[in-house]
Amino acid sequence: MATRVVVATDGSLESLEAARALPGLLDAAHVEEVLVVAVLSPTAAVPFRDEIGSAGRPSPGPDPTSPSYRQEAESAVAVVAAALEGWAARVRTQVRSGSAAAEIVEAAEEFRGDLIVLASGSKGLTKTVLLGSTALRVQHSAPCSVLVWRPTRT
Repeated sequence: MATRVVVATDGSLESLEAARALPGLLDAAHVEEVLVVAVLSPTAAVPFRDEIGSAGRPSPGPDPTSPSYRQEAESAVAVVAAALEGWAARVRTQVRSGSAAAEIVEAAEEFRGDLIVLASGSKGLTKTVLLGSTALRVQHSAPCSVLVWRPTRT
């Protein structure tokens, strides 16, 4: 059975780590397609955090839906997609706007995903808030299995 995987990135190093772990967790022969998705939140208190694509450029302006934030999100999905090139038969990217959890779930529904992969603990104020936010919402609403990647701490 071919598997369709949705990989969510918030531009964090942890989300890239989650994507890089996939080849060790899933047999590429069974992975039909991967969709790498990032979500811009129009109501976010902070801009899209791109630690993996723009290499430390300062974030411009207070509008999280501005074209520069979209570019940062597109850069982040491109880096994650590049990490999966050669592993999956086909890797697509998508940047959406809205509530992160709702948009990840909707992307999985539209993509007919069999698995959603996302990192936990990459953004937020405390470990409790981190664990209880997007990852938990996706787990409760997902139309498929969810792999929540816990970042390794050194």
